[in-house]
Amino acid sequence: MTDSRDLLADRLVGDVTTAAEVLTVHLGLELGLYRALAASGPVTADQGLPGIAPRYAREWLEQQAAAGYLDYEDGRFSLPAAHAEVLLDAESPYHVAPLTKLFAGMASVLPELLRVFPTGEGIPYEAFGRDVRHGIASINRPMYLNDYVQSWLPAVPDLHRRLQAEPGARVLDLGCGLGASSITLARAYPRVRVHGVDLDKSSVEEAGQAAAAAGVADRVTFAHGDARVVVGAFDLITIFEALHDMADPGDVLKAAQAQLTPGGSILIADEKVAHEYAAPADPVERFHYACSVLHCLPATMAETPAEAAGTALRAPTVARWAAGAGLAYEELPIDSPFWRFYRLRHL
Repeated sequence: MTDSRDLLADRLVGDVTTAAEVLTVHLGLELGLYRALAASGPVTADQGLPGIAPRYAREWLEQQAAAGYLDYEDGRFSLPAAHAEVLLDAESPYHVAPLTKLFAGMASVLPELLRVFPTGEGIPYEAFGRDVRHGIASINRPMYLNDYVQSWLPAVPDLHRRLQAEPGARVLDLGCGLGASSITLARAYPRVRVHGVDLDKSSVEEAGQAAAAAGVADRVTFAHGDARVVVGAFDLITIFEALHDMADPGDVLKAAQAQLTPGGSILIADEKVAHEYAAPADPVERFHYACSVLHCLPATMAETPAEAAGTALRAPTVARWAAGAGLAYEELPIDSPFWRFYRLRHL
C-alpha cells in the first residue's frame, strides 16, 4: 500500500513546480518573449531574445523547453503555433494565459494576507493592482467575444428578441469591470443602450476608453459607483462573475428588482461549483476556492460585508437571495466550463 505521506510529499513537489512554472510564463508574457519568438521563428540560446540579458535569455529558453511550453530541436527553441494561440491570441477561446497574470497579482499580496487572516480585516480590491484587474478582464473577454451573443443570449429566446426589438432595450451591467461585456452587447445589438457600473474607479476609467475605441461611446456609458444605489429603469440587468464579490448581494438584488421594467430580467453568471460542499472537489471548484482564499474573500471582507460569499457561490445561495428580493429564480441550460447561469424576474 502506498504511504499517504509519500503521496502528499510528491504532490506538493509537483504543485510547487507547477506554480513556479506559471510565474515563468508570466515573465514571458510581460516581457514580450513569446511574441518575439512568434515573430522571429526558431532561435538558438546564443541568439537570445531582444531586450533580455543573454544569460537570462538562455536560462528562460531552456526552462521553457524543459517545461514543454517551447519546442527544442537541433539546438533551436521555437513557439508552436497552437501554443502561440493559447498564449498570445487575446480573442481565442483558448486564451487562458491571463490566468498567470491573475496568479501573479494574487501572490503579490501574500504579506497582507498573513496580516489580515488573524484580524478578520480585508484587502481592498485596488490593492491587488493592475495584474488582478487585467488578469480577470482578459480571462473573461474571450467568452464575451465568442459566447455571449453567439450562444448565451440565443439560449433565452424572448430575451434575445427583446434586445433586437424597437424601442431599444436599456441594459444595466453591474460589476462591468473593464467593459468588455457592455461593449460586446452594444456591438451585437445596435438598438440597445448599456450603462456599466463598477466599484473600482480604475476599471471604469479604462472601460470608458475602451468604449470610445470601439466606437460605441454614444450608446455605452460607465460610472464608478455602488450597485445598490443605481437609479433607472432597465429591461435587462446583467451581473457577470461579480455577485459573489459584492458585500451585500441580497440588497443588490433588491435594488435591481426595483429597477426592472415589467417583463425585464436579471441575467447572472457566476462560478460553476457544486450545489453542496463536498471534498475533495473537482478541478474547477478547487480553482475557485484557491482564488477565494487569495483574492475574492479578502477583497469582500474589506467592504464590511453583510454576507461574505467567497468565490464558491452555490446555486441554493443565489436562490435564497432571489427569494429575499422578491424575484423568481431559474437556472439556465447554458453550457460553460466555468460559469453557471441564472435568470431572475418579477414574481
